[in-house]
Amino acid sequence: QVQLVESGGGLVQPGGSLRLSCAASGSISGIFIMGWYRQAPGKQRDLVATITNGGSTKYADAMKGRFTISRDNAKKTAYLQMNSLKPEDTAVYYCYAHKLGVSYWGQGTQVTVSS
Repeated sequence: QVQLVESGGGLVQPGGSLRLSCAASGSISGIFIMGWYRQAPGKQRDLVATITNGGSTKYADAMKGRFTISRDNAKKTAYLQMNSLKPEDTAVYYCYAHKLGVSYWGQGTQVTVSS
């Protein structure tokens, strides 16, 4: 089993920045992909960004140039730096890990972008 705990969400004004963290624990050996998804009220959960254990990244088009995903394998933590935030970025952000065909999810952290 893999446990994922997110932190760093909150309220920010449009144009502001936030940094989310996702700490992994448990049976973390062999985790290939970590990433972030988000879900706005009444909408489906959508990809934000992913990163492999080799550092290859993938972003949803709406996040390219504004969000940066990174990963510290020694600290077993993934990060999502979010800049130039917009009201439409408001959502619950979920950490994700994929290992040996099994997906794991964190409990989510709320990000609200509002003036």
